[in-house]
Amino acid sequence: MKKQTTILIGANSAIAKSLAQEIITEHNTQLIVISRNTQFYQQDLFENTKVIQVNNYHESQIISALDTIKREEAPEIGQVFICHGLLHNENCQPEKRLEDFSERQFIEILSANTITPMLWLKHLTPLLSESSHCKVVIFTARVGSISDNKLGGWYSYRASKAAMNMLIKSTAIELARRAKNIKLISFHPGTTDTPLSQPFQKNVPKGKLFSSDFVSKQLLKIIESLDIDGEASFIDWQGKPITW
Repeated sequence: MKKQTTILIGANSAIAKSLAQEIITEHNTQLIVISRNTQFYQQDLFENTKVIQVNNYHESQIISALDTIKREEAPEIGQVFICHGLLHNENCQPEKRLEDFSERQFIEILSANTITPMLWLKHLTPLLSESSHCKVVIFTARVGSISDNKLGGWYSYRASKAAMNMLIKSTAIELARRAKNIKLISFHPGTTDTPLSQPFQKNVPKGKLFSSDFVSKQLLKIIESLDIDGEASFIDWQGKPITW
C-alpha cells in the first residue's frame, strides 16, 4: 500500500490524541501533528511523528505551520483532521435564553469553530491539490444542522457549526471544479467523554456517551469507506448522513 501523510490539526483535544495513537500503528502513514500544546507528543510513542507547535491559530501562524510541512520530504497527504472546537470556557457558556446572547462570546466561539478551520482549508488547498487523493475531516456537530434543530438555545455554538457547514459545502462545490482529488467531511462525533462535554453529560442517554478511543476508531473506519466524489458529506459517528 502506498505510503501517505496524515495531518492532525488542533492535536491537543482528547479525540485528536486518540486518533494520533491509532494512526501511528499504521506502518504506511507518516503523522504530522499541529497544536499549541505539544506536551502529549513528547513521549517515545511519537518519536517518528513530526510535531509542529504554534503560538496561536492566527492566519500568520497557520501559514508558517504549512510552510514547515512544505519543506518536509514527506509522502503525499492522504488525510487531514481539523479538530478545533469550543463550546465553553471561563468566558463562555452555552446560552439557555435569548437574553444570554453576548457579542463577545459569539465572536470568540465563531473564531474557534468557524474562522480558524476555514483558514486551514484556505491555506491547505494548494498543498493538498498536489496529492493524488485526500480526505479532509472537519469536526462539527449535529447541532449545526438547521433542519435538525428542535430545542433551540446554544445560539453561538449552533450558529458557529451551521456556518462551518455552509463553508464546507461551498468549498466542496469549488473544489469539485479545481481540486477534484479532495473530499470534505463534516463530522459529528456524538457526545464524547471529554472536557468539552463534561458539564452537559448528565442528560445523555445510557450508551450514548462515547470514549475518545471509540470515536477515533469509528471515524477512521468511516473515512476509509467514503469515496472522493466531489461532494461534501455531513455524517455522524455511525457514518449516517445528517441533514444540513
